Order: sequence, then C-alpha cells, then structure tokens
Amino acid sequence: MRLKEWGAFWLLGCIWGSSFLWIKIAVGEIGPATLAAIRLFVGLIGLLLVTRLQRQAFPRTAAYLPAYLFMGAFNTAIPFILIPWGETRIDSGLAAILNATVPLFTIVIAHFWLSDERFTPTRLAGLLIGFAGVVLLMSRDLGAGAIARGIWGQVAVLAASLSYAVAATFSRRHLRGHPPLLQATMVVLFADLFAWLTVFAGERPVQLPALPVTWFALIWLGVLGSCTAYLLYFYLINAWGPTRASLVTYVFPVIGLLLGLIFLNEHADWRLLAGSGLVVAGIAVVNLRQMIGNARP
Repeated sequence: MRLKEWGAFWLLGCIWGSSFLWIKIAVGEIGPATLAAIRLFVGLIGLLLVTRLQRQAFPRTAAYLPAYLFMGAFNTAIPFILIPWGETRIDSGLAAILNATVPLFTIVIAHFWLSDERFTPTRLAGLLIGFAGVVLLMSRDLGAGAIARGIWGQVAVLAASLSYAVAATFSRRHLRGHPPLLQATMVVLFADLFAWLTVFAGERPVQLPALPVTWFALIWLGVLGSCTAYLLYFYLINAWGPTRASLVTYVFPVIGLLLGLIFLNEHADWRLLAGSGLVVAGIAVVNLRQMIGNARP
C-alpha cells in the first residue's frame, strides 16, 4: 500500500470521526432528512466544481444508471438520514462506535456476494466478538423489561452501517475501475434527489436553519463530510477493495467518541468502553490474517 493511500485513509478517518459531532449539533435544529439534503447539496456543488476543473466527462450511456441509483440510495441517502435520526436519541460518540460495525456487516455480505471474500474460522470469531460488543452497547438502554427510546436510535445507526456495507460490496462488484470522482459525483447527485424527496414527503413544513452554528455544521458536513470524504472513500475502495477500505472504522469511532466527550459533555460508562473495545477487537480479529500479511516485508 502506497503512502498516498495511507494519507487518504487517515484523512478520511478524521473527517468522518468529526462528522458525528456536527450531525448532533445540526439535528438539534433541523430534521434528519433536511440535514441530509442540505449537506448533500453543498457536497454536490463541490464535486461538480472539481469535476469541471478536472474536465471529467460524465457517462453518455445509461448502462450504469441503475448502479448509481442503487449506490445513491444505499451508500448515501439512507445512512445520511438514519444516522441523524439515531442521534436525536443517542449520543454522537455512541453513534460513531455503532457505525464502526461496517466491516463486520461487510464480511458477511461479501462472503455471499464476492468470490474472493469467504468466511474463515478467524473471521467468524471476529464477528462473534464484534457483535457481542454491540449487544453490550445496546444493553445500556434496556430497562425494566421495556425497550427504551435510545434502543431505536442504536438500531437506526446499525441499519445505516448495514446499508454502507451493502453499498461497499456492490460498488466493488459493479463499479470497480470507474474514476473515483465520477463515482462520488453521480452517487451524491442521486442521493440528494432521494433526500429532498424524503424531506418533502415526510418533514413538513420544511425548516431551514436559523442558527449560524447549524449552517457551519452543514457546510462542514457538505464540503468535507460529503465532497472530500466521498472522493477519498471511492478512491480507497478502488485501490484496496471494500473490506480493507472499511478499516477506516478503526479511526473514526475514537475521534467521534472523544469529540463528544470533550465538546458535548457526553457520558462514558464501563459498558460503553467495554462494548467499544469488543467492537474494535472484533474488527481486528476479522482482519487479522490481512494485517499479518501487510506487516510482512
């Protein structure tokens, strides 16, 4: 793996890690779908400008249109709505940790979808460890035989992680070799259309932000979290494949958790820390063979 790829990896982890903080701030004033639609619109403008500067030609055939529609929904629109919705019910740090389960879901989906990604005893052990951490995290919101409000927020973020995993595997199978800039622009374009449809269908009346901090959060999420991050994300998927690219989930949960603790005064108890440790350990075990291979000269 080249230094350029590692630079993209760490930058992506930092951008995504900070996104959970800004989502928590923005969703305090506007609805989840409105948040997604505005940040995607800002990100789309940035991507179109980059496309123009690099003179990237859009496809003249509709052959790949269904693939980009699928990616727009599952890789962007659905997660970008579910995660803010979840953060109306749970802390931003917990959302970051639960979103780190993407590699675990990716391993399961890739086993059935890709011929070179199969289950092994080590990967199965990693899955069990990782999902044990998820159970421990979710147990924080179980009480007196009733399902607490926070459980549904966690379920929403886990569903977003599953959606990301489906999209990552789909991208490798159907869009591998496409220029990262083209992939990012087309996916964000269709995702923004889906998001605005959701806004007008389910968030009436549409509420635009009034607070400057909310606009700053949306610009941050649009320029960095949607434009820059997606360029880096598709670049890594094409360079490393979906499983290795999803290792960015080692980075952003730690950043997301720390930012929530520092700036939002979120609470960390032993189950949060232990559950987070199990999730990260599960991801490490799942990718143990790959990491050992990468460490060899």
